[in-house]
Amino acid sequence: MDSSSTGAPTADGSGHPPGRDYFDSRRAMIDAFVARHFTWPGTLRLHGAALGWDILRAPLNVVLSPVLVLTRIAAYLCRRAGWPAGGDWLARRRILLRTSVARRVEALIVTDLLNLPLDEEAAARDPSALARAVLAAPQLREMIRARASAAEADALGRRVAGALGEYAATRSAVAEMTTTLCVLVVGAVAFQALTPGMISMAPGVADAMARASATAAFPLGQTLGGMWYGVFTADASPWVTGATVAGLVMIGSVIAAFAGVLADPVQSRLGIHRRRLGRLLDTLEEEVLGRGDRPFVAREHFYARALDLWDAVASAVRIFRS
Repeated sequence: MDSSSTGAPTADGSGHPPGRDYFDSRRAMIDAFVARHFTWPGTLRLHGAALGWDILRAPLNVVLSPVLVLTRIAAYLCRRAGWPAGGDWLARRRILLRTSVARRVEALIVTDLLNLPLDEEAAARDPSALARAVLAAPQLREMIRARASAAEADALGRRVAGALGEYAATRSAVAEMTTTLCVLVVGAVAFQALTPGMISMAPGVADAMARASATAAFPLGQTLGGMWYGVFTADASPWVTGATVAGLVMIGSVIAAFAGVLADPVQSRLGIHRRRLGRLLDTLEEEVLGRGDRPFVAREHFYARALDLWDAVASAVRIFRS
């Protein structure tokens, strides 16, 4: 039985394997890290990075999210089928566009939580800078030197950077779910209907627009027009409904770029950020110490796709009933 299970003294004189104390010290810093960056005003400072190109990246990431989920499912099936190399290759694919907020989160984890040196400007320009920072970190140098070869050490750096990227990408899925919850509230208040997404809200918005347009154009005036269309419906054309769907999806995607301002404090209060960071540190410890394969899995993407499926089913039911 090895020293980690027997508690026998190791090379550093403690009862822990080399490196375990470092990761234990990082776990002790999670609460302070969450308080600094994922509660107000920390999350407001963090989302200052979303002003700019993130507003365009957000709608593209919404479109790419289903592709990411399919890729992760394919990676799992490849591993189960006995093809780990293919599964690992698929799992390393970064489908989502790397947003400025995600880059900032990755840099904060490296510099503030892991306490490793990192040139943040270089990391913003080159994603491989994260892997180089991990390999060059003095806190991890002895553990990385234990690798059998330089190629294995380089692969470790890429896997650690991939885990950090996967963690940061969860913000996109959480932002989608936050937007969905906001749409549910708006749909319930404005349309007295269950609208789990922009697609299911679009018919109500399109009908309201058609009714307002018809009322304004009523030959006997808007007052009588309002009374008339209060009794008789003014249905929107399929073209108007389609344009409304596209417009609402784009608006929702832009809102998602800043949804973390609301989602971060709630997740902090519920302990979600702490548990997610704990899982990330568990993965990093397994990778650096070389004790096994424990990839970081972003479950939030699957939850977001479940909400999309609910939205599609709700829309289909509404069309069938009409």
